[in-house]
Amino acid sequence: MSTAQHPLSVEVDVVREDVALVTVEGHLDLDTATGLQAQLANQLHHGRRHFLLDLSAVPFMDSSGMNIILRIHHEARALPGSVHVIAPTPAVRRVLDLTGVSLTVPISEEVGDALDLVDRGEAGTDQEA
Repeated sequence: MSTAQHPLSVEVDVVREDVALVTVEGHLDLDTATGLQAQLANQLHHGRRHFLLDLSAVPFMDSSGMNIILRIHHEARALPGSVHVIAPTPAVRRVLDLTGVSLTVPISEEVGDALDLVDRGEAGTDQEA
């Protein structure tokens, strides 16, 4: 699968000074994952500590995407900060569940639910919003 066949779009909105909403669209795989990784690294560099990853338009994710989520989770928690996955598609949710990532990274259906978790300081619990 090449990026020409399945391009990845990453849009970043700064919700608050320390919170970035990262909306991802397209296949998140070995060929496209570096684009997401670069955007997340840039947001870390600019002081964001909390990341809301909207994966509602990601029909496919392989271990490359999962590893980026885990890496940013690890880096954010060290700040301290957090990572929240928003509305993953069923295929992506399955990957997150099968690998246990959903036990580490909170999954919410709405951005507002994830922001509530950020405000309450609940990051990395095994509950859903």
